[in-house]
Amino acid sequence: MQTGRTAIEEFVQQKKFAVVGVSREPKKFGNYIYKELSGKGFGVIPVNPHMDKFDSHVCYRNLLEIPEKVDGAIVVVPPEQAEAVVRDASAAGIPRVWLQQGSESDSAISFCRDHGVEVVAGKCIMMFAPPVSSFHRVHRFVWNLFHRKSEG
Repeated sequence: MQTGRTAIEEFVQQKKFAVVGVSREPKKFGNYIYKELSGKGFGVIPVNPHMDKFDSHVCYRNLLEIPEKVDGAIVVVPPEQAEAVVRDASAAGIPRVWLQQGSESDSAISFCRDHGVEVVAGKCIMMFAPPVSSFHRVHRFVWNLFHRKSEG
């Protein structure tokens, strides 16, 4: 799966993200993304249909309930739920979606492309959101090495 460098760069230049898939389970990756991006100075909004609060903030049930402008949605849900999330993103006027590794589905990606939603899929946002930690720089380098090799 190809995702353009421009789409990645534009996504991480944004300031406010909804993180769809935060959880009551502290070790879930959606929580990690939320807390890391918040710590880097990004505005983050938690989304989970089964929670009212997350990290002392209002947790919205879906993207359509968020009352403020959101620059992008980071999706950290199972692939079978991803298409519903990207449909909500489009309906809410959210122009970009990042389908975190393990969340992407062909139907979600096709929906985004067919409906003018910029999509990044199959990559970890933490490898690109500045400032990138040394661990994630190495992770990105290794991932790119193997990704290029598998395409050749």
